[in-house]
Amino acid sequence: MGTTLAPEFWRQFAVLLVIATAVTVVVSAALDALVLRMRARRTAQRPSVAPVVRTHRPTRRTPVHH
Repeated sequence: MGTTLAPEFWRQFAVLLVIATAVTVVVSAALDALVLRMRARRTAQRPSVAPVVRTHRPTRRTPVHH
């Protein structure tokens, strides 16, 4: 004996699905903004370090006789 779901169920399901999607988007955006703010604060507080200067060393080539 099969039963079908009432239209009221589908309406309520659709409303809950939309609410869950909206909550997920809002929480995701809030956490993303929080992480970006933490990263910006972390890079701003780092002490400045003198840049590393790399000098170019000529490569030694082995003579090859043809």
